[in-house]
Amino acid sequence: MQNTGKVIVNLELSRRGFLKAAGVGVAGTTLGAFGFSELEAAQAAAVRPFKLTNTMETRNTCPYCSVACGIIMYSKGDLRKGETAEIIHIEGDADHPTNRGTLCPKGAALKDFVKAETRLKYPMIRKPGSDRFERVSWEQALDRIARLLKDDRDANFIAANEAGVPVNRWTSVGILAASATTNETAWLTYKVVRSTGIVAFDNQARV
Repeated sequence: MQNTGKVIVNLELSRRGFLKAAGVGVAGTTLGAFGFSELEAAQAAAVRPFKLTNTMETRNTCPYCSVACGIIMYSKGDLRKGETAEIIHIEGDADHPTNRGTLCPKGAALKDFVKAETRLKYPMIRKPGSDRFERVSWEQALDRIARLLKDDRDANFIAANEAGVPVNRWTSVGILAASATTNETAWLTYKVVRSTGIVAFDNQARV
């Protein structure tokens, strides 16, 4: 017999089981109509402030798409006392003009993104001939990036085309910028990249 890879689910539902399921649904709808759903919402709203007691609010931008929704991160731990701040809750920023407190499913799950064990938290490098990545400092990473960019620009910069017209192009390097940023940071990034002559410049939200 040929295996098609399909899984067949045999679901048997008796008349009694169907009536029980329908009865549960009707009961839930009735309770909602009687106003119990509003009671649950009121209870959740009353409990919520206690969850965020003694936490520090930090406003930031969602790191996903180019919409750049505002978020509020709540953390416990006073950095001024030498404690480690730990994020315990993330929600949309109701005062942000872009999203007005709303978040998409990815943005709503940002805390899992922050807590992920596979999240990269520091720069790493794989040396030539090596089969693994090694952790380096931010100073080492930035110095190496700057050195490689300078060497490549010196070797491949095109000051003028064949007709002698100045073009100031650097076509051997591309820059992929982040979308989770402010308009001011985006403007400054664009000016810096274009001033070097880089032509291949795009945003990670389009990838």
